[in-house]
Amino acid sequence: MLQTRITHPREIESPTQESASLEQTVSSAIALIGRQYPVIIFVMCLCIGLAGVYLLTAPKRYTGTAVLLIDSRKMQGLQTQQATGADSSIDSAMVDSQVEVLKSETIATNVIKQLHLLDSPEFTDDEAGLLTSISNLFSWMFPEQRPSEAALMRIAIGKVLGYLSIKRVGLSYVIEISYQSRSPDEAARIANAVAEGYINDSLESKYQASRRAAVWLQDRLKELRTEASTAERAVVDFKAKNNIVDAGGRLLTEQQLAEINSSLTQARAQRAEAQAKLERITAILNSDDGDSKVILNDLATVTDTMNNPVITKLRQTYLDYAARESDWSNRYGPTHLAVVNLRNQMREIRHSITDELRRTAEVYKSDLAIAKAREESSQKSLNDTITLSNGTNQAQIALRDLESNAQSARALSDNFLQLYMVSVQQQSFPITEARVITQASNAPNKTSPKTTLILLATLIGGAILAGGVAVLLDMMDRVFRTVSQVEQYLRTSCLASIPTIGSEQNQGLAGHTLLSRAGRLLARRRKQPQPAAPKSVPAAASGPPLGKSEPRSKQPQPHGDRLLTANQSVGRYVINSPFSRFAEGFRSIKLACDLSSYGSANKVVGITSGLPNEGKSTVSEALAQTVAQSGARTLLIDGDIRNPSLTARLAPSAHAGLIDVVIGRVDWTDAVWIDPQTNLHFMPCVVTSRFSNSSDVLASPQMERLFQNLREHYDRIILDLSPLAPVIDVRATGALADSYILVVEWAKAKVDILERVLSETPIVRERMLGAILNKVNMAVMSRYDIYSAGYYRNRYYKRYGYVD
Repeated sequence: MLQTRITHPREIESPTQESASLEQTVSSAIALIGRQYPVIIFVMCLCIGLAGVYLLTAPKRYTGTAVLLIDSRKMQGLQTQQATGADSSIDSAMVDSQVEVLKSETIATNVIKQLHLLDSPEFTDDEAGLLTSISNLFSWMFPEQRPSEAALMRIAIGKVLGYLSIKRVGLSYVIEISYQSRSPDEAARIANAVAEGYINDSLESKYQASRRAAVWLQDRLKELRTEASTAERAVVDFKAKNNIVDAGGRLLTEQQLAEINSSLTQARAQRAEAQAKLERITAILNSDDGDSKVILNDLATVTDTMNNPVITKLRQTYLDYAARESDWSNRYGPTHLAVVNLRNQMREIRHSITDELRRTAEVYKSDLAIAKAREESSQKSLNDTITLSNGTNQAQIALRDLESNAQSARALSDNFLQLYMVSVQQQSFPITEARVITQASNAPNKTSPKTTLILLATLIGGAILAGGVAVLLDMMDRVFRTVSQVEQYLRTSCLASIPTIGSEQNQGLAGHTLLSRAGRLLARRRKQPQPAAPKSVPAAASGPPLGKSEPRSKQPQPHGDRLLTANQSVGRYVINSPFSRFAEGFRSIKLACDLSSYGSANKVVGITSGLPNEGKSTVSEALAQTVAQSGARTLLIDGDIRNPSLTARLAPSAHAGLIDVVIGRVDWTDAVWIDPQTNLHFMPCVVTSRFSNSSDVLASPQMERLFQNLREHYDRIILDLSPLAPVIDVRATGALADSYILVVEWAKAKVDILERVLSETPIVRERMLGAILNKVNMAVMSRYDIYSAGYYRNRYYKRYGYVD
């Protein structure tokens, strides 16, 4: 329904901010989409259009991918030994280093030269951007010289490296080489060329390193050979000078001394070995404290015991019994009879091993005595031989030094010769750790532009952008669109929502005209004879008594020249279409005025607005017609002295009005016009010139006495006032109006302006009966008031006979 709940302004409190539930959030989002869907659709279409233009104009690029493997296995060619560095495995840092090598300008330069890319305009021309296209239009005015070969090479290198992508696959030794080009064949060729170029560069680098090493080794080898020959010649000269003759490279006395010394050394070793064995087995026998584990462990330190089959068999049997005893103890307990028997058997075996060790100890004593006798004999022979060879040894000392120098020089020369041969072989058979495992194919693989990704990003980005624009526009929309906004910001009741009933063809009627259907209805009514003016309805018929009745002799008489005939006025639409939403809204306003009159003399109701052209004059007329139709004595006064638009509409031929009555020029009964159909009385405001002191007139004692007189003759007085923002006339009506109704134009009245003017006009704020939301587009309003969307549907009103 059009009317809203009627609440006194003092009862309305500021709404508290509560956390919105999920349902409210979703409802608010749906309402926002419903309000701003044209903007959302426009932004989405714009984004999709831009994406489509980009997809149509962006050059297509294809990607060729070759896969390279850095093989970590050791590779040897022709069974030759590699250098020390080649034996080490390839680590992760080395693979990352090879990725950077693939991105180097050296590889790019080799690829450009191998494929003759300088002959292709794709690698020598600048990118076809907007600025480049503009500059090309004027290139004929400023001729440029062709870039040099080096400059073209730099451009081509930049292009190749710009579209080249090298990446390592995880933590493996595999490297992907991808290249983007406008041609799939070109992309595959360049990707394969980069891989081959890397392999060739690796081989070339190893070849150069081996060649430099071989040259250095050759020079060093010549020096070492000369040093070795000189040392060997010095040895021969010393032997000849000292008459040293050797047999098989040694002197005879030295050979004999060496043999005796070797025999003595062997005898000493045997004696030491026999003595060590005897001491060890004696220590084992002396340490026998009953611990079988200690004896078995010590037996392993004596070699002969391990070769003794008796001890080996006893030891194996003991270990088997020990394992069985441990197992049975865990199963049956350590006191079980079988476990005790095993322990007894193990004790007997240990005694047998000990006896066998004593017999072995006696054998070791005999061996030790024999070894000592042999050592003494060898020592005596050695002393005799040393006495004979002392003279020869003096010269042999110097000879050995010379021979040692010669041998060292010769060994070093031989080592360098081997390294030189390896280096020569590496030059003739170079190897590399890299190999291509997948060749790039020329199959179409378009990677740019990514149509699906771009469209998906466009939809997501466009939705976000459209939502942001919609939220921004909704936040900037600081106008009144719903009843709740009026009550929230103005802190008063919204008495009614008055719908618009036609297009703005007549600006003098506050932007409202009748619908074509209403026009046809009024045309039919004008053809019929006008009914007589209705008689006064008793006060009981229209509700509680609003005032005393006045004798008919003192009422203004309906003279023919002062009859209202403005049947085309929107204000009469409440009379001509009583079952419309428009009329129902004004009945709601009338009811609010009637209810507010209980307990107080609320006869004079001032109608005002924040700004001009919000429909306050039309609301005043329609409300007055509604009240008059109910039978109440109603007077409509045009109190807008600055711009009396109501007078121009209802009584354009009036010669006397409110100003003339106040100054005493005419009596108020002679200035009143009467509507013969509803018996509405109207007091115009005739202004012949611009009026600057209108507020003084409204605040004058004469105006106050006039209204006191009118209160005695009428039940309800509707006072059409000027707007609040442009002029201050409403502030001077505190002694005239009992209450005020604020007209708010739907979707145009600014929140900030109304809050400001109401704060500057406290008299209106204190006596405000309520506000009216005027010129409402019901179809659009349902998108803003999501909680009362069904309220604006026509089918609910049609069921009760209401029409628009």
